[in-house]
Amino acid sequence: MKIVPRFAPKVMNRRIALGFIMAMVLIASGFIISFYSYNQYSEDTKRVRHTYEVTGTLERILSLMKDAETGSRGYVISQDSTYMSPYKMALRLLPEQIRQLRILCNDNRVQIQRRVRLEQLIEDKLAITKVRIGVKVTDKQNWAVNVESKRTMDALRSQVTLMVDTERILMDMRNRQAERSFRNTLVIIFSLSLLTFMVLAISYRLLEQELIHRQTTEDQLREYEGQLKGQIRQLETSNEELERFAFVASHDLQEPLRKIQSFSNLITDRYGNLFDEDSMLFMSKISHSAERMSKLIKDLLNFSRISNHQEDFKPVPLSDIVQRILDDQELRIKGLDVRIEIGELPVIQAVASQMDHLFNNLISNALKFTRPGVQPVLRIKSRPVNGEDYVGLTADRSYVEIIIEDNGIGFEEKYLDHIFKVFQRLHGKTAFEGTGIGLAICKRVVMYHHGFITARSQPQEGATFVVVLPESQLLQHYDRPTSIEIYSYPTR
Repeated sequence: MKIVPRFAPKVMNRRIALGFIMAMVLIASGFIISFYSYNQYSEDTKRVRHTYEVTGTLERILSLMKDAETGSRGYVISQDSTYMSPYKMALRLLPEQIRQLRILCNDNRVQIQRRVRLEQLIEDKLAITKVRIGVKVTDKQNWAVNVESKRTMDALRSQVTLMVDTERILMDMRNRQAERSFRNTLVIIFSLSLLTFMVLAISYRLLEQELIHRQTTEDQLREYEGQLKGQIRQLETSNEELERFAFVASHDLQEPLRKIQSFSNLITDRYGNLFDEDSMLFMSKISHSAERMSKLIKDLLNFSRISNHQEDFKPVPLSDIVQRILDDQELRIKGLDVRIEIGELPVIQAVASQMDHLFNNLISNALKFTRPGVQPVLRIKSRPVNGEDYVGLTADRSYVEIIIEDNGIGFEEKYLDHIFKVFQRLHGKTAFEGTGIGLAICKRVVMYHHGFITARSQPQEGATFVVVLPESQLLQHYDRPTSIEIYSYPTR
């Protein structure tokens, strides 16, 4: 059953993430706007309070001037010095009130001009009052002084009234502005809250759909897992049967081949003197073909056993493996006069028998494909590498790169994909012996060890095989490759 999600998982995840990001942006915007509106409201409130302070200071100045006027007039009429107390108190308090008015009105150019005019009127009024205190009621000059004092006081009252009215107009404007800011803030916060709620609701719905989809997918994956386990068990049973069949078939096939070889050898030994040259050639071909068929069956059996035999990985000194193979090939090496150059080889976690197959085939190829008239050279060396150096390997794991290099006939690299496949030969059976399975076995061994193998070569310039194996094995048995399909990968 195929799963058909309403939205692709990546699209769904992006939408959910976008929804929560939008919600966070809206919440942050609401917080910023609220903070700004609060500051703006505080500023408007401060301006309103400032207007009250200006108005109060003006009223106190006018009240002090009235006290000074009343006290001086009572003293002039009664010549009683007790009436001078309000006058003297007004003279003492007025400078501080005027200084405070200067501070409060320094942000309004019109009010500054009016404040300067008010200070001048206060100065004039106090000067006239001082003159009037020194003039008696019966003095003819008293009438003129009173008239001037009244005119100045009226002008002073008008100036204070004008400034107070201006401040009250400003106060009304600022109150309306504060109310408008507060109302706009409420509208914006409500709108943002509504949008945030809608975005969160949509995100929750998308998240719920994603969770339902994932739960459905998980249930189906569990079902597939059960089916896969059953198929794995069937495959394991089939592999066991195939392995038993291969074992029995190899023995059954080997038996007639051994008889063919034995009887051909007996016929040659007993009746060789009766055969002519062609008959001896025919018997030699029969014996040679039987021997080649026997070797082919053994190689196929080894090839099939590599992935089917689950063996434990153990520390394997590669230098011991290579040295044992060279010892086995000692006569051949001496006969070909091969120059051997072996570098330091590491100890890795591997299957020793498979390492034998791997290096035996690679070394045998180097000794097989030599150039006539050229002393064969075989070089084997290694170095540590990282997984990212080769395609398909794990980047954070440590590997060992092993180079097997010869100066033989080489091959064209366009055939690189073919040489690691079963029965793929680049040369005829009469030119070089072999079954065409050796490099396929090497590839399967490397795959079994979760490694990498490739080759570099040019015709008549030798071949270089590169084998990359992990220093340690971390995967479980069921993670090992079991496919008989052979692949090769080019280096980066």
